[in-house]
Amino acid sequence: MKTLKKSTIFLALISVGMSAQDTIMPLWPKSIPNQHQSNEEEVISKSDDGILWVTNVQKPTLEVYLPSKRNMTGQAVVIFPGGGYYGLAYDWEGTDIAKALTANGIAGIVVKYRLPRSKSITEGKNVVPLQDAQRAIRLVRSKSEKWNIASNKIGIMGFSAGGHLASTLGTHYSESVYEKQDEADDLSARPDFMALIYPVITLGAPSTHTGSRTSLLGEKPTNDEVDYLSNEKHVNKDTPPTFLLHAMDDDAVPVENSIMFFDALREHNVPTTMHVYPTGGHGFSLALKDKKLKGWIDLFFDWMANLD
Repeated sequence: MKTLKKSTIFLALISVGMSAQDTIMPLWPKSIPNQHQSNEEEVISKSDDGILWVTNVQKPTLEVYLPSKRNMTGQAVVIFPGGGYYGLAYDWEGTDIAKALTANGIAGIVVKYRLPRSKSITEGKNVVPLQDAQRAIRLVRSKSEKWNIASNKIGIMGFSAGGHLASTLGTHYSESVYEKQDEADDLSARPDFMALIYPVITLGAPSTHTGSRTSLLGEKPTNDEVDYLSNEKHVNKDTPPTFLLHAMDDDAVPVENSIMFFDALREHNVPTTMHVYPTGGHGFSLALKDKKLKGWIDLFFDWMANLD
């Protein structure tokens, strides 16, 4: 038994040594805004199809994956997993994506962000995910020298509801939504680029994802609340260059979400690329088992390589 424990410790140390660059760090150094302590507990579970789900997030974090220094491009992508603002598909649309990025020399940083349904959130439930998103990119920017990342090459990627959060950050990055906690909060929260993968964009009928809207705004939101987070309405000339990906047969988040955002970006002369596949449905992540879809990540890498 003692030998088994020693072996386990030894293997753990090897594992830590091999992943010394992979770090989990708290998002907020002091108090977490709009939150109070409650008896609610964070839940980590696996779905029937094996996806690691996180619900009731209490302490938002960054999980950082860095490629070896010699392979680094200097680019970084901050990743927002989806889950309808009810949970986070944490490996499927988070850590799996980060690992794919690091294999191509790009830092991948997964955000475990708070969800509006949490009983620990005291006020401003609709703005809490944006607080975490703004803080996440500022914190990454503050660590750019330490992590060998170029401070002007930090983008974001979001999936489904995480795509809504990413597009919210890309269109509301300049708004003050929390009190400064440290020097990182003096830095810009503007992403240098965005990748929105089968994203929720609008909260308006008929094209929204009803579950995401209800989780974020409740059952009976006002028109102003809906308009504020219908992000196709907030694009301007300073919105970051955007990569959009969707499937035409997505019956959860209609493809019109990406089309509306593309049209708004084009109207304001924001560089954008959109790929719409005829099939694929929703929530396909890397789509490694789909012959037609599995190459989408390579299209994204090519797009990143040609950013100005």
